[in-house]
Amino acid sequence: MNELILGGARSGKSLLAEKRAAASGLRVIYLATAEACDNEMARRIAHHRERRPSDWGCTEEKLELAARLRELAAPDACVLVDCLTLWLSNLLFAGRAAAQAEAGEAIDCPLLQGETTALIELLPTLPGHIILVSNEVGWGIVPMHPVSRIFADEQGRLNQRVAAVCDQVTLVAAGLPLKLKG
Repeated sequence: MNELILGGARSGKSLLAEKRAAASGLRVIYLATAEACDNEMARRIAHHRERRPSDWGCTEEKLELAARLRELAAPDACVLVDCLTLWLSNLLFAGRAAAQAEAGEAIDCPLLQGETTALIELLPTLPGHIILVSNEVGWGIVPMHPVSRIFADEQGRLNQRVAAVCDQVTLVAAGLPLKLKG
């Protein structure tokens, strides 16, 4: 089963994902996409680590999410990916998308297109339980900066594509889950 949990910043989406992973009865593997590039992000990562049970496996993947999921997914495993938002940001900056947006050019980023398509194509084929966490960023104002606008656009597109191939989709607001699909 594939599940997408969406929400805004500090909405409770990661906590819900962790509760569902724990309740799955399966071996849990936490797949982190964040990088501790500064002290604030290091504190966020530490907070998430402290909350997780010590018997959960943990691995990191910045860019090649589909390949890592292919390695980790198993009938007896629940893989919790936290989060697609940071993964997308990694892709935008690792490829040329962010620089192209900054320069006012059309976005042509094979890394971004290839990795997101690989994820969408792979998800329906994976065994076990996959839980993906992602931010809903489309309810605010249109960002002023070109890179922020392209990020919001790509995040919205990614969320739609992932939701389409997931069995269950939940939106979290103020810590309360709202079932959207499944």
